[in-house]
Amino acid sequence: MSIELGRFNWLTVVKEVDFGVYLDGGEDGEILLPARYVPEEIQVGEEIRVFIYLDMDERLVATTLTPYIQVGEFATLEVSWVNQYGAFLNWGLMKDLFVSFREQKVKMEKGKRYMVYAYVDKESFRIVASAKIEKFLSKEPAPYKAGDEVNLLIWQKTDLGYKAIVENRYSGMLFNNEIFRSDIHSGLRLSGFIKQVWEDGKIDLTLQGNSRENLEDFSMELLAYIRNNGGKIALGDKSPAEDIYATFSVSKKIFKKAVGDLYKRRLIRLKEDGGISLA
Repeated sequence: MSIELGRFNWLTVVKEVDFGVYLDGGEDGEILLPARYVPEEIQVGEEIRVFIYLDMDERLVATTLTPYIQVGEFATLEVSWVNQYGAFLNWGLMKDLFVSFREQKVKMEKGKRYMVYAYVDKESFRIVASAKIEKFLSKEPAPYKAGDEVNLLIWQKTDLGYKAIVENRYSGMLFNNEIFRSDIHSGLRLSGFIKQVWEDGKIDLTLQGNSRENLEDFSMELLAYIRNNGGKIALGDKSPAEDIYATFSVSKKIFKKAVGDLYKRRLIRLKEDGGISLA
């Protein structure tokens, strides 16, 4: 057995000492879990889920804390301090995460937040980070089709919209005309949908699925909402997209399609003041 450095591992408690417990790290030897992280009920022979990293003396050490990032992941982290060698990021553990100057796209400043990728440096065996995101994204064709739901991490703003990391592996673009909420920012994690995968591998994203099933589901949700609110609502076709999303968590496009669907079925009426009521 070998441990995964910079990730969570299930390890067995092999002995208790005054300052904590030692865990079986297999070929890496025994690993200390300091007393401050040891659950009261844990016993020798039991397994415990711990995160493994290196302490100030570069020794393997365990913690039950959950860091903001693991090896092989992307995240937006704040710079705690900077010295002549690089920047040190707060990743939720006692020892900060190092980013050398050569792995910074722009010179990092204390107090600012940056998107980084965490990995184990092959030469030093240390857990480090890089802000050069592109080199850690897959160049292989993405195995998605239009309509697939995916996990997104908003990466950076551009003139066209926002770049996003898809499923912790691919780069995608969320264009401005697909954004209907005001809280989009770098580091935000949310669900989205594949709009199109181009032949050159580029991925277009959307925050709202457009399938007929999705529309029918929301049409019934909208009808139930109107019924539960006295048979009428103030929202309508001309309402701001932000107000629609704040109420229903759907885009204005889906909302308008659902309104049209219910209107054609003569289940609602469109009021002169822009609202909607039951027919």
